[in-house]
Amino acid sequence: MSAAISHLELRQISYVYDAGGRAVPALQDITFGVGASEFVCVVGRSGCGKTTLLNILAGFLGPTRGEVRIGGKAVTGKGLDRGIVFQDFAQLFPWRTAQRNVEFGLEMKGVPRAERVETARGFLRLVGLEAFAAAYPHELSGGMQQRAAIARALAYNPSVLLMDEPFAALDALTRDEMQRFLVDVWRETRKTVVYVTHNVAEAVYLADRIVVLTPHPGTVRAEVKVPLPRPRDPLSVEFVEAQRRVLDFLR
Repeated sequence: MSAAISHLELRQISYVYDAGGRAVPALQDITFGVGASEFVCVVGRSGCGKTTLLNILAGFLGPTRGEVRIGGKAVTGKGLDRGIVFQDFAQLFPWRTAQRNVEFGLEMKGVPRAERVETARGFLRLVGLEAFAAAYPHELSGGMQQRAAIARALAYNPSVLLMDEPFAALDALTRDEMQRFLVDVWRETRKTVVYVTHNVAEAVYLADRIVVLTPHPGTVRAEVKVPLPRPRDPLSVEFVEAQRRVLDFLR
């Protein structure tokens, strides 16, 4: 996707970290764009720098070289233009109810209490947790906690949603359910999404396009479009063929 029509742009991103006085490259010259409302998955083998790349997009790390731009503006640190969902269930504040967790970003933006309560309830309704608004994280299942985390990330209306293997710690049945749920939420909200995963089948199920990274140091080996209609059937010939195309680039 050309930078001219990209909402999120990564330009020549490289990252080198220090390992006991030795410079070790984690990412090298990563360039690609993500269109408005596009769902892009980033896949690669363990250690290829997928999470490092997401941390750069989130503003937690600064690239050694290159830049990230959102809506034409350079990313220079953390910001409320990005919503983030991690794999770790502990991302929710344990002392806050589901309702109060979803309100958090709205508080940071200075939204008046009545408005943020109404907005948070709307997003809890969107993710099917309205009946659990008063529950604390330890009272929710893993899948429910991830639903609450997604609601929190969406509630303050970020420009981009970043997701770092959010379903990897869930059991297989719950993970499948959450993938279907996420597609429904994405179709409802039309957010621009960058989703990191090592699971090729998950990437094919979710993505409009898959960016394949090479092994360490990570760089873009291929961009694979997934032109399958939704909902997608993982048992269909077309789905299996799409997986095969991505796996060929990972070998």
